[in-house]
Amino acid sequence: MIECRVCAGSLSEFIDFGRQPLSDAFRKPDDSTPEFFFRLAVGICESCTMVQLVEEVPRDRMFHQEYPYHSSGSAVMSKHFAKTAHYFLETELTGADPFIVEIGCNDGIMLKTIREAGVRHLGVEPSGGVAELARSEGVRVRTDFFEESSASKIRAAEGPADVIYAANTICHIPYIESIFRGVDALLSAAGVFVFEDPYLGDIVERTAFDQIYDEHFFFFTVRSVGAMAQRFGFELVDVERLAVHGGEVRYTIARAGSRTPSAATAELLAEEQARGLAERTTFDHFADAVGQVRDDLIALLRRLRDEGSRVVAYGATAKSATVANYCGIGPDLVPFVCDTTLVKQGRLTPGSHLPVRPVTAFADPYPDYALLFAWNHAEEIMAKEQQFRDAGGRWILYVPEVKII
Repeated sequence: MIECRVCAGSLSEFIDFGRQPLSDAFRKPDDSTPEFFFRLAVGICESCTMVQLVEEVPRDRMFHQEYPYHSSGSAVMSKHFAKTAHYFLETELTGADPFIVEIGCNDGIMLKTIREAGVRHLGVEPSGGVAELARSEGVRVRTDFFEESSASKIRAAEGPADVIYAANTICHIPYIESIFRGVDALLSAAGVFVFEDPYLGDIVERTAFDQIYDEHFFFFTVRSVGAMAQRFGFELVDVERLAVHGGEVRYTIARAGSRTPSAATAELLAEEQARGLAERTTFDHFADAVGQVRDDLIALLRRLRDEGSRVVAYGATAKSATVANYCGIGPDLVPFVCDTTLVKQGRLTPGSHLPVRPVTAFADPYPDYALLFAWNHAEEIMAKEQQFRDAGGRWILYVPEVKII
């Protein structure tokens, strides 16, 4: 029996994407060392309804010195994190000598605004390269994994935190009990633990199966987060839908009884119940829809190739590893992928080995079609690449279904 990482209940597996590589393990072309693969499968806990991966990838394989994702790489996300920082400054960080801790601060994009406001802060970031970028912006960072032991050390050195925040991080962490024990050790009596992650409701509704990859271990709902918080002595007191990254929810958790839960929490919980987001049949239907998208995308790319059309991909995202490897998209169908991230350029995508080129290659010359792996930034990218459309180019999307625009 496979056990739930939250409550030790039984997992019921509903989809298997087969052997998948590490989503951010971009390889040098001359690298002949064996790639790491694991079975990417997902199940739902029959007890607490938490949806999660069946297999855990060791954390040091994913988050390390050369971790390539930079939160500040998107103008949309930069604005989002500035807005988030101002929200905390206006609400939770108004007392005497307030203190905020961010779990997985990445390159410091959110805490930079906190620092500029003169508020005491600390980022906890295990990936050394992005931690150094945060420090270069004047952000205080501890290069470490957040867990009970590191949280206790922070409390001893810094005192209690008024806010513990994480963006696109808590869903990455299988050892969730240690996270909550760390929050318990560090959070002030009246403080809040706030995290935002991809929302399972949006993933199911949009058939956004590429949100499932090695780094995303948990897939949260209001029901499963509420049960998780309660299990560790906390209470879910507020939720907020977010449009970023293809649909997320921001969860606010406090010590049990310290705050009154918002109406929004009950409303979204009722919506989930109506949609069947805790029922196995819902996920069986999701798995069927994923298979249809895979078949349609492969058929389209093969047809365009056979017709002599040129297709390149746009955005060497972590999520694209799932799409490319599950659908079998290699250089025979898509000769390369363009990306703005310098450390990815000149390398090959994990598993599928698509060459990663700078965005300047996109217009040299423009392809007939562009497969948009970074679909969650579609509006931003399409506005930037308007000349591609003006030249007759067309975008291929696969969320929620395969279509050409």
